[in-house]
Amino acid sequence: MTSRRPLLIAAALSACTLMGTNPAAAQEFPNKQIRIVVPFSAGGIVDSIARTLGERLAARYGQPVIIENRTGAGGAIGTDFVAKAPADGYTLLLASPSHAVNPSLQKGISWDPVRDFRAVAGIGIAANVIVVSPSVPARTMAEFMELAKKSNPPLTFASAGVGTSNHLSGELLAQEAGIKLTHVPYRGQPDALSDVLAGRVTMMPLTPSLAMPHVRDGKLRALAVTTAKRASGLPDLPTVAESAALPNYQVGTWFGLLAPAKTPDDVRNKLATDVAAILANAEVRARLVGLGIEVVPQTGAEFDAFVVAETARWSRVIKQAGIEPN
Repeated sequence: MTSRRPLLIAAALSACTLMGTNPAAAQEFPNKQIRIVVPFSAGGIVDSIARTLGERLAARYGQPVIIENRTGAGGAIGTDFVAKAPADGYTLLLASPSHAVNPSLQKGISWDPVRDFRAVAGIGIAANVIVVSPSVPARTMAEFMELAKKSNPPLTFASAGVGTSNHLSGELLAQEAGIKLTHVPYRGQPDALSDVLAGRVTMMPLTPSLAMPHVRDGKLRALAVTTAKRASGLPDLPTVAESAALPNYQVGTWFGLLAPAKTPDDVRNKLATDVAAILANAEVRARLVGLGIEVVPQTGAEFDAFVVAETARWSRVIKQAGIEPN
């Protein structure tokens, strides 16, 4: 009997390997530093979310969790780095809509948002606020639609660049409403905001934290939020869908934590359990709400399905808008 024990253990380990799990790895994880890659510069909303999660994970694990900003190509460079990283749970990606959009906008991307990643968890979504200068004769989205239909040349809308949430919000609005809008891209939201405030650009779907101070000062007029539901921080502001009678319109800046696709299930599940506990913490939720985020946790499977749907949806929108990848 004793001589068979090593064979039984070896057989069990072999079976676990074939099933895609590694019990030793799961029991030991984490035993070294974890890295969360943010594919954008420090100080933005994606970076802030990553640092909030990183602080809490480090406290739970007793291991360092560093935030590494790998910028460039609209998020594609940092994403590529994680796709090619060892699939062991120690290198993760804080993803946002560019993850699903970039393959339709950029030539030469070697990673696939569905094939090369598995989700740890979905975190939440942030609305954009449709704003116009007070000089624009529209006080509701319905009035803006009527103005756009009559305007020649087309009304303009500003964004922080091609493929950003601001840009896609405007393109989808034009398609759903059957109107023409001219896109005016800038290098970032602050640059775009300056021209909207000056009335040089008609409209912009803008991050609430940037929009609302100017709305309160009377320098901008807020017409609607772009998400499917009203924002909890702006309960009196209607959605585009309800105010413009466009039931299929919804755009938000979403966030999720991803791992390389071949990360062992046990390791990914442990991370998922701990991230879910962190997102349930009242202090963490308050911090994220303060960033303008609706905390809507999703399981890994739910977020994987969401990314599949978003990738397909924006591919259609981008093709219909005639945007060529570069």
